[in-house]
Amino acid sequence: MARIEMNRTTGDFGFEVKDEMGHILSTDSSKENGGSGSGFRPMQLVLCALGSCSAIDMVSILKKQRQEIKDLSIIIEGEREKDKIPSLWKSISVTFQLTGNVEKEKADKAASLSMEKYCSVAETLRRGGTDISWVVRVSPSM
Repeated sequence: MARIEMNRTTGDFGFEVKDEMGHILSTDSSKENGGSGSGFRPMQLVLCALGSCSAIDMVSILKKQRQEIKDLSIIIEGEREKDKIPSLWKSISVTFQLTGNVEKEKADKAASLSMEKYCSVAETLRRGGTDISWVVRVSPSM
């Protein structure tokens, strides 16, 4: 069972968040919403979760296909519903940038498998009505 412990640290909305293995991160609200902006906002963490989940899938799939990944960077951008409470993610765009000896077709397939089949975060977001799109870019190693 997953377990998260949160302890207030700064201002009204700043928290230190710790998981059962001792990993720590900071959360807060934006300054516009009364926080100090000293940590991730909760909805940013959802984007982080999507990126982390898909990165693990991509690397696992491509390693099984004996693709040589030197680097992987991911940019996740999202748009939330306007004038709604709660304000859910309306659309999310993910850009995978791979460097290495990686076949583009295999990278595209790995991204599709992650986003459409394996990534629990992507499925959770989709069930909430979020449109998720992605693009894969591959650069050879220098």
